[in-house]
Amino acid sequence: MAEATPATQDALRAADEGGPRRRGGVVPVRAPLLLRAGRGALLTAAAVAGIGLVWTGYKAMGQATGGTWPLTGLSLPVPTDDRTLPAFLDILVRFAQPQRLGDEVMLWRYLLDGALFTFRSAAVGFAAGLVIGLGLSLAMLRSGWLERGLLPYVIASQTVPLIALAPLVVAWGNQLDHAVFFTWRPWMSVSIIATYLTFFPVSVNALRGLKSPAADSLELMRSYASSWRQTLLKLRLPAAVPYLIPALKVSATSAVVGAIVGEISAGVRGGLGRLIIDYSQQYLTDPARLYCAVIAAGLLGVAFVALIGALDAAVMRSRPRSAS
Repeated sequence: MAEATPATQDALRAADEGGPRRRGGVVPVRAPLLLRAGRGALLTAAAVAGIGLVWTGYKAMGQATGGTWPLTGLSLPVPTDDRTLPAFLDILVRFAQPQRLGDEVMLWRYLLDGALFTFRSAAVGFAAGLVIGLGLSLAMLRSGWLERGLLPYVIASQTVPLIALAPLVVAWGNQLDHAVFFTWRPWMSVSIIATYLTFFPVSVNALRGLKSPAADSLELMRSYASSWRQTLLKLRLPAAVPYLIPALKVSATSAVVGAIVGEISAGVRGGLGRLIIDYSQQYLTDPARLYCAVIAAGLLGVAFVALIGALDAAVMRSRPRSAS
């Protein structure tokens, strides 16, 4: 029997491992993009339908029992009247109705514009928090005494309530208008608040990832006389990617929360935070509109995390399956 060529041996080995061979490792077999997108859309639709069924069933039960649990007589945690808990379909339909009587622009357009405004502030804060978090992690990696001195304060910074910090940041930002060489905008204060919530997960997880390489791998780099910078770029940073991506997803949602809270504290108009305040003041006359604004804020966070997920897929696609 003829001996198999190296190419044939690679193909057989790849088949045993579950995928074709490629330089650098095994390429995972992935479903077509349209198929994966369709599966995600179906799962999303199923989740929305499930929430709608639970919402409608809870409301129907409360109206049938007078706002109490069946058999027990205990009061329900949330009243089921139309003012407190609008019908689920009414909330969905409200997106396609004008924001107010006489307005030609649909509510979804106002919410989309507000989401884009909030996304700008959140994205700037996210980018700044990413830079600060990575900088702190590299500094603590470089110096053990700096890690022991800085890490407790990094952790303690997250114990300060955001509702107390946001007004201070806004007040300081207003004073900076006379202390910097450019015009300070209110949305910049909002971005600083988003930065505050973003840098902590990045710094802690990045530090953990940078320290994750095994001692044998570090010893191998030292045997090659690699510098600290070469070890960082060739070994530590690639090893930190699986730790950093989850931190970025957490930071993305935190940046959106910080931006919305900052808009409410700073009174910045144009974003979802201000729309939530305006709609809450008119809740008695149009409760479904406030629910629409809250849903829009949640969708903004989901979209931000989806962007990080796309980055994760792009980065991990080029890594061997064993590393992924």
